[in-house]
Amino acid sequence: MLRDKTVYNIDDSTIYFLENFSRITEKGYLPTEEDILKSRVPTSGVIQYKIMLKNFNFRIFDVGGQRAQRRKWLHVFDDVHAVLFITSLSEYDQVLREDSTVNRMKESLNLFEKICNGRYFFNTAMILFLNKIDLFEIKIKHTNITVALTSYKG
Repeated sequence: MLRDKTVYNIDDSTIYFLENFSRITEKGYLPTEEDILKSRVPTSGVIQYKIMLKNFNFRIFDVGGQRAQRRKWLHVFDDVHAVLFITSLSEYDQVLREDSTVNRMKESLNLFEKICNGRYFFNTAMILFLNKIDLFEIKIKHTNITVALTSYKG
């Protein structure tokens, strides 16, 4: 199934939901915390969250990462103090939905580099957060990371 996932571009959570299909389709089903965490709703556009923490006001913008969504980012670039760039560590052997010739990890690394070196974020703190390490630990046993990082020798 992991091998076919690359070919068919299956979301990471698909296997989980298929394995739990009987439970999920029971009458009166209520999602568990894990069900909710495994669900995926792609961000479309820009979503703003306002948070007050210890007398500090934070505005957090969740922006869609797909190529078509990126043009919508420009209007939130003013007065940015930090960029939290979240990307999946487990997508090193997958391709973009919008371009099956481009590796997802390479695309993410290239985008992060462009953001770091962009004129809008010259004095902005950059934070790179690699998520889905649990899936990476499973996948790396079957598919070498050199699929994405061809010069990696480790």
